[in-house]
Amino acid sequence: MKYKLTNTKTVNGITLYQIQALKDFSNVKKGDLGGWIQSEKNLSQKGDCWVYGNAWVSGNAQVYGNAWVSGNAQVFGEAKVYGKAGVSGEARVSGEARVSGEARVSGNARVSGNAQVSGKAKVSDNAQVYGYAWVSDNAQVYGYAWVSDNAQVYGNASIGLIRINYNIDNNFNDIIEAILQEKNLPILMGIHPGLDKIIAYKFSHTQKE
Repeated sequence: MKYKLTNTKTVNGITLYQIQALKDFSNVKKGDLGGWIQSEKNLSQKGDCWVYGNAWVSGNAQVYGNAWVSGNAQVFGEAKVYGKAGVSGEARVSGEARVSGEARVSGNARVSGNAQVSGKAKVSDNAQVYGYAWVSDNAQVYGYAWVSDNAQVYGNASIGLIRINYNIDNNFNDIIEAILQEKNLPILMGIHPGLDKIIAYKFSHTQKE
């Protein structure tokens, strides 16, 4: 065994146990207190996997291999984090989502449903990946971008989106220019009807020029 359960706390009616290392491994020293888990099935006793800080893992979620969860991150439901993957910050991984390889989920990002993030992919900021979506290889999803349904983002793709608050008094062209100023902004349809129209309008005219 590499850890034992120690202190307890209750969150949303769930009893969580703080883990304590029983031996040295990776960057963890014997006696170090880690994060929180609901039961030993949430964190493997094998490998270098670990839960740090105020992070917690609950439900039937599993962290194993050399994966780690830190900060205030939460992994719950039937989710799995494994390989050398990391979940940090305020990120949430839930449902039957899978985070593997050397993938990173950070910031306020959300990975849920049956989504998969693998390879060296990164999901950060306020991005969301859900449904049956896949993000793999060296792909990056950030900002306020949403990747959903059966969408696949792979290779060296980079997807980001700025949030623009606008109303009918805004100058239409100014809104379009604000969108286009964001680097690596993809043509993401389906996020908001208003943005769909703006993007479709701008790019249809760009093709005619």
